[in-house]
Amino acid sequence: MSDMRHKQQKDENFPVASFLLGKENRKIVTAYYNFARYGDDIADNPDLSEAEKTKRLEQLEQALYGKAERETEAHQIAEPLRKAFIAENLSFSLASDLLTAFRQDAACFHYETWGQLMAYCQHSAAPVGRFLLALHNENPSTYLPANALCAALQIVNHVQDLKYDAKTLKRVYIPDELFRRFDVSPSALTRAKSSKALKLLVKEIMFRVRGLMEDAAILPSIVRNLQLRLEICVIFSLTNIMVKKILKGDVLADTVRLNKRDWFCATIGGICRGLLTRHKTLTNKGL
Repeated sequence: MSDMRHKQQKDENFPVASFLLGKENRKIVTAYYNFARYGDDIADNPDLSEAEKTKRLEQLEQALYGKAERETEAHQIAEPLRKAFIAENLSFSLASDLLTAFRQDAACFHYETWGQLMAYCQHSAAPVGRFLLALHNENPSTYLPANALCAALQIVNHVQDLKYDAKTLKRVYIPDELFRRFDVSPSALTRAKSSKALKLLVKEIMFRVRGLMEDAAILPSIVRNLQLRLEICVIFSLTNIMVKKILKGDVLADTVRLNKRDWFCATIGGICRGLLTRHKTLTNKGL
């Protein structure tokens, strides 16, 4: 897939298999990342037709379930994850749910309401959080706040890439109801800089992202595994930094990305917060 705008782990805005996760889990986390990135690259390839994207995503899902030809690239990507999931007794849905979102991306699915966008995030982002929590044997009660945090991350990434997605992929993640509310046309996303109205629209989205972060705020205190708790706190810090950068800059005119100082501050701040967070004991009663 050399023709794709391919990201490596070092290009991600948020930690992938970082040093904060236990060494014993980094292999499976990397396999999960490779699977997700491969599927995402298929959906994001501007040179592939929708039919070809759908075909390749189907091959990837077949490979996840051990039904693909061994010599295929999909098999090579999915097989390490398939074996790791079996070894850890994890549900394949933690990976296959991502493919549902990638199929929507391939079809340039149209979002009318914020609720529809949140439903998309349940497939595109939430499985990642559930995967990490399940891998660390966390209580299922952690899933709901994790879903909110993952949705916040997903939307921040969408806003960062508004121009590229609209111009190159013909894909828009802002719901029509917000375009109408702020009297902004989707075509405005391809311009050199943001209009005042678009900046207000982005501000509204960041307000909602902060709401999701508030919904997720309890998560660090109910995660038992210290290393995962520290990772989550760093992600909170990074997300807050990104929200501030987006509000301060212009997502069309500027490249809004994290720099080394951001990473350093978020890592130190997140670790300190995680170490100071008092754990709250959960039970499975009623689940």
